[in-house]
Amino acid sequence: MEVIGITGSIATGKSTVTNYLKNKGYLVVDSDKLAYDALTIDYNCIKLTKERFDLGNGSIDRKALGQIIFNDKQAKLDLEEIIHPYVINEIKKQINNNQNEKIIFLDIPLLFESKLEYLCDKIIVVYLNEQEEIKRLMKRDNIGETYAKTIISNQMSIEEKKVRADIVLDNSQGIEYLYDQIEKLLKGS
Repeated sequence: MEVIGITGSIATGKSTVTNYLKNKGYLVVDSDKLAYDALTIDYNCIKLTKERFDLGNGSIDRKALGQIIFNDKQAKLDLEEIIHPYVINEIKKQINNNQNEKIIFLDIPLLFESKLEYLCDKIIVVYLNEQEEIKRLMKRDNIGETYAKTIISNQMSIEEKKVRADIVLDNSQGIEYLYDQIEKLLKGS
């Protein structure tokens, strides 16, 4: 079994890649979904997050929480300290429970930032230059350029991720070109 990490930066096309792989029948473990689960179904993570960020009763308002953590580096680190153990444990369970798969893909946007390279045999970076990334993020989330840049600045630069990758999928030349690169990758595995 081979474990391949997929990362990139926000709005570079990771979801496009992972959806393509899922449609091809591959197992993709989605760390964002696991982080969502941490804040919606894991009692301990919910309790600690509400206490740390003074969020009161009821469900966690993820947009409000996002505004806090993208504008306060310590708050971001605090949230990661709360949810990352849950997410990492769930990823490890998925790997252990699916040993019969030829390939397992791990969709981890903050793979390098969280130092999770040790979970992977290879790492794919879905690449898009930062200017295009900003435009896509603004359009996708209907936000202004300043906030888009703030969100992006909370991650390692896409250029550094590209250098650290084993495989780079270039998402700057259209969807068919991206799919062709994925097919070549799959044929080589």
